Amino acid sequence: MKIWNKIIHYPRIGLVILAYVAFIALGMPDGLLGVAWPSIRTDFSIPLDAIGLLLPVTVAGYMTSSFFSGPIVSRFGVGRVLAASCVLTAAGLIGYTLVPAWWMMVSLGILAGLGAGAIDAGLNTYAAAHFGENLMQWLHASYGIGVTLGPIIMTVALSRWASWHLGYRVVGGFQIALAICFVFTLAMWNRKENSSGVNESKSLTDYKTPMKATLRLPRAWLSAILFMLYCGTEIALGTWIYSLLVESRGIDATIAGLFAGSYWAMFTAGRVTAGIYAKRIGNHALIAGGLAGASTGTLLLILNPSKAANLIAVALIGFSIAPIFPALMSGTSRRVGESDAANTIGMQMAATGLGGAVIPSVLGVLARRFSLEIVPTVLLMILLILFGLYQLSMASRMEVQESVI
Repeated sequence: MKIWNKIIHYPRIGLVILAYVAFIALGMPDGLLGVAWPSIRTDFSIPLDAIGLLLPVTVAGYMTSSFFSGPIVSRFGVGRVLAASCVLTAAGLIGYTLVPAWWMMVSLGILAGLGAGAIDAGLNTYAAAHFGENLMQWLHASYGIGVTLGPIIMTVALSRWASWHLGYRVVGGFQIALAICFVFTLAMWNRKENSSGVNESKSLTDYKTPMKATLRLPRAWLSAILFMLYCGTEIALGTWIYSLLVESRGIDATIAGLFAGSYWAMFTAGRVTAGIYAKRIGNHALIAGGLAGASTGTLLLILNPSKAANLIAVALIGFSIAPIFPALMSGTSRRVGESDAANTIGMQMAATGLGGAVIPSVLGVLARRFSLEIVPTVLLMILLILFGLYQLSMASRMEVQESVI
């Protein structure tokens, strides 16, 4: 009760806690599919690359709600969007376990996508406006906690009860509980305070820049492409690492589940660590260093000198790649300017949905045609392209700064 009173009297603390909890909820479903996929495709008698049907439908909902997140949040408020998003996500996840046919599960993906897109884009815009770089890293570390819990929950459900349905129902129930919490805290999201607890006169969401004006900016599109490639890589590894280890490299299913969990666990640790040092070393060093470390880990995964090396590679990639997304998000206004930042964040979040669907799906097609071993090779190529485009975006940022001066 004393803790609750502190949250009420110091609303900034309450908002941070609620935002973190929301990102835990956002991450949990993303960690389920990779571990559950072999069982899902066995139950529905579908091929390896059938995941390419579910992901595009899910991303359609994600991109729709994230792209229009600005107007949605402005009209209904962040709190209502969070509550509604959790309900939609829960309906999709629990619905997966109730339908008898694969096409029905694919259809339900739209609900899960709508819920995830609204909460992701709305919270990222709010955090970019009100949270500092360290809080942004820790906010996304909360996502890492959720996505770490996902494989663990699913691994336990499969190993102890032989049921992927139970894993989805547990996470769906958590979404419903969160929706109830957000309903009781709606008023807290109306306050305007920054990370220091100081009332703000204007934030990124207060600019009324027409979307069509932002769409004409090449640097806004470049920023969106960065997010598309990054999130596609992040999700692709989380989706296919379990199948790669079990079906291609013959590693025990339970151990492989722990390996997949280690990716998300180190991912979370990377963001917690980055939050400590973000202000000291800067976003540029976090992004460049993260890409270098992830590329090194992916190369080790390709070489595959031993089974133990797989764990080291997966952990290194997870730790290294972790700070990139929040660092890129914090730098949005510096890349495109404050007046276009909110619109660009919506574009970025829509792009993450596109990348998260297209890249893992394409890898599924390639894996079926060639081998699962092609997955880390393609991911290394994408990481190198991402590094080159990031350097180009830095030059674009300098142009923005010079135009302001």
